[in-house]
Formats: sequence, C-alpha cells, structure tokens
Amino acid sequence: MSEWVDVGTLDELRPGTVRVVDIHNEEVAVFNLDGEFFAIRNFCTHDGSPLVLPELDSADQIADGKITCPHHGAKFCIRTGAALSPPAYEDTPTFPVREINGIVQVRAISAWLLQGTEITPDT
Repeated sequence: MSEWVDVGTLDELRPGTVRVVDIHNEEVAVFNLDGEFFAIRNFCTHDGSPLVLPELDSADQIADGKITCPHHGAKFCIRTGAALSPPAYEDTPTFPVREINGIVQVRAISAWLLQGTEITPDT
C-alpha cells in the first residue's frame, strides 16, 4: 500500500535544495538536482544517523550527485541511494518522486523493506 505525499512546491524546492520531511514517522530527504527530484531515506546505513541535519549547510555536504554523511564521511548516491564509500557498505532506500501541477510529491512506501526492488511512479 502506498500513497503520494505532498512535500513542497517547485518554488520551495529550487535546484540545489534539499528538504527533510516526515513520512509515516520516517525522515525522507528530498533533493532537487538541477531540476530533477530524488528522495532517499535520511539515514546513514553505517550508524543510523541522519544524512541531512538542519543546522548544517547542505551545500557543504552535496557535490556531484552525492551526499556525505556529516558524522563519519560515508558517501551516498542521491539518485540511487547506493553506498559509495566506507564506512557505509549498505545502500540507503530511495522513494519515487513526481511533480504534479507545481507540487512535488514523494511516494510513501516502505522503501527500506523493498530495498533492491525497483518501484516506479506508475507502480
């Protein structure tokens, strides 16, 4: 079972921004990378800490489509959730994202239970 959840408008989620939202008691980080939207669980698989912290400037963490965990430096691909460097070796789950009439939406699924299963916006 899944549903689409509004997470912001195009004006609020401009290119280069990230927003952390709560979806069914899980933090999800929504990224706008050059006009394309991606969402990953806001969770470092190394130690369970958040990847995006509100007190940090996300511009210092995000480069070349990757996010660096502020705690121990593990890198993750924002597009796929893939763990790219130690100390993280497990991927972080991703969520489908779409834009409808200027509203950005994330599909609320238990992505971390479906890790390794591709979920498309039409599924």
